This record gives sequence, structure tokens and C-alpha cells, in this order.
Amino acid sequence: LTAMNRYNADCAATIVTTAHSKGIPYMRIVMLAPFGIRPKGTLAARMLPLAQALSRRGHKVVIVAPPVHNPEDAATCIVYDGVPVIHIARSSLPGAAGVIQQTPLLLREALRHAPDIVHLFKPKGYSGLAALLVQALRPGLPLAVDTDDWEGPGGWNDLLPYSPAAKRLFAWQERDLPRRAAAVTVASRTLETLMWSIGVAPNRVFYLPNGVSPSIVHIPRSTLHGSHSTSNLLLYTRFWEIDVHEVVSALVGIASHCPNTRLIVAGKGERGEEETLLRLAGRAGVLHVIDYRGWLKPEQIPVTLASADVALMPMRDTLINRARGLAKLLELMGAGLPIVASRVGQAAEYLEHGVSGWLVPPGNAGILSKAAIHLLEHADLRQRLSDGARHAALRYSWDALAPVAEQAYRSVER
Repeated sequence: LTAMNRYNADCAATIVTTAHSKGIPYMRIVMLAPFGIRPKGTLAARMLPLAQALSRRGHKVVIVAPPVHNPEDAATCIVYDGVPVIHIARSSLPGAAGVIQQTPLLLREALRHAPDIVHLFKPKGYSGLAALLVQALRPGLPLAVDTDDWEGPGGWNDLLPYSPAAKRLFAWQERDLPRRAAAVTVASRTLETLMWSIGVAPNRVFYLPNGVSPSIVHIPRSTLHGSHSTSNLLLYTRFWEIDVHEVVSALVGIASHCPNTRLIVAGKGERGEEETLLRLAGRAGVLHVIDYRGWLKPEQIPVTLASADVALMPMRDTLINRARGLAKLLELMGAGLPIVASRVGQAAEYLEHGVSGWLVPPGNAGILSKAAIHLLEHADLRQRLSDGARHAALRYSWDALAPVAEQAYRSVER
């Protein structure tokens, strides 16, 4: 703790100097995370790059997280490009007693940095309870809430095996905390509408879509392509968002028309859905077409994306898919991949059909198959969509989006 305190003091002095040299009125921002920064990519794809962009603009940003899913990081301070991520100590008590123990630790660590504003990422869990304590103990300290997907009915509560008590808590937090917040940032247009529908005033809701980090530099696709006899499709997924039957049916059509095509599958399901995909592919006689790579390490992702000719992003038309910020889609766009995506939620916001992507109706394997074949057979179209995707991704750089967060913060300044 002494070392962490010393680091934070040094970091604060550096940021103040930088901010003053640019003439920027800096803010002290504490971001509360619902779980650790690793191994999930959710916070690394949204909260952390936003924090880094705000830091580059002269603000002091600290992330405070419980070591959920990553107990090895407990009681550590890890600095990611100028942003300290502080994981509090592990709970020594089980169950509800552990929640009671962890929540005050989050509160104490958050307040120790004397923030001008607290930004809660995901209105759920330990951090959501800590945010309630912040409001109770420091009513003059502004609270902003960020929501990047839907937790309640139709969302993660239906997908993950939470206990009934946890589901009730998360559903309540998702509706109560945004109403209490001085400002709410949302990752999608669907979430924007949902916040309005639960009673959050429109002038307190700020559309802050997911972005692309400038530090992510993909290997140029030209260095891995050249002449090859096999065309590579890519399915980059967590599986719960797709209908594996639709994927296999589309793959049957693609393989019969383009026999030298393979499907690279990157990702792993929450409930072993990848096994269902492989089993169905075996029954349909297209298992040999699939190159299943599982959960990729961060350093493997750019090379995998660069090896693909076309990316597929089929999605079921569900509330959670409409509400999501689609960070993976933006990653595919930043990599310059021609993309066939279902016209669901943010996909239609990020992609313009025929210009930066190819949009298809959800749940139609035949149209998905025809679209993939069409792109595989027309190199000029693939190049046009590749260029369009890269250009569209530039509009969603985190440096361009950070001012939206600043606007939310300034709207609630004391």
C-alpha cells in the first residue's frame, strides 16, 4: 500500500503538470469496475481505453476493481499506459459476508483518491453497492454510471447461472443506479432508449459507443495474404450471441459452392456451445471445413484477423444483442476486414451496407451464405469494404470519443 500511495502521488504530480502545460482544467476521475481487468475483455475493451484517452487529455484517472475472476491480482496496482488499476484485497469471508467485506474496501479505495467524480462501470455487483455508499456518505460527490449491455430479463441474467438472489440484485441495480446517477453513459442506441424508458431524463444520458484504441496496430493483411488456394472466413465470437444452427446451415451452402473455403472459429462459449457447433458440423458433413482455435491470447488476435478474407458476424435478434456495444465488430473494422453482419443493434450504426460492411437480416442462413459467397467471389468488393471499414473505425477512436465522457462529467460538476 505504501508503494501504491507513493506511485499515485508521483502519477498525480505528472498529470497535473501535463494538464497545466496544455491549459486543460483537469479532473480527478475514479472508475469503479464490477470485476478485475483480467481475464475478461469487457473492461479492457471499454473502461480501460476510455481511461487512457482521458489521461492523454490531461485528467487523472484511477480504476478501482474487486479481484473477481482474477484473485491473483488482489492487492496490486498495475499501471496500463499511465492509468493505475488498483485491485483491492481478496475477501476472507464466503458468500454474503464477503460482499459486505469487499464493498467498504472498494469505497475506501475510491475515496482515497479525492475524486471530482466517480464513474461506475456496469451498474451491478460489489461496485454497484460501493456506488450506493458513495452517494450515502458523500452526497455532494457526482456519480456517473456506464452501461454497455443489459443484465436483467432478456440479458445476462438469462444467460449465466447466477443465483436467484443475485439475479434480483442485478436487475434492481440496473434500474435503480442509473436513476440515481447525475449522468449515464451508454454504449448503444438501444441502451439509450432503455435508460429513457426507466425514467432517466434524456439530458442526463450520453451516447458513448465503444471505440478503437490507437495502440492496437494490426499486422497488415497484405503481409499474410498473397496467393493462396484457400479462402478464409472468420467467426470471432463468444457463441451465446449466435445461432449455431444458422452458422452450420450457412457453412453447408458456402462449402458446396466454394469448396476451398475454411472457417476459422475464434472464441469459446459460456456453456460449451462450441462443442454443439462442432457436433452439428460433423453431422452436416462440414466439420473438415472448420479450423477451431478456441480462446485466443491477446497476441494471437491480430495475426488471426489478418489471415481472414471475410469476417462473419451473425447475431440473433435479441435484446442483449441489440443493447451490446459490439467491441469485437469494431475490432474487425479496425483490422480492415470485409464483414458480413446481421442487421441487429449497433451493427447498423457502425456499418453502412455496401460501403463499410455487408448487412443481412438475422436468422436467415441462406442469405448469410449467399452474402459470404458473393464477397469471396468479388475481390474488388472485398477491397472496397475493407477500406470502408477502416475509415469508419477511425470515427470511433477513443481519442475522438473521450470528449463525450468529458461532456457528461462537466454536466454534473459541483
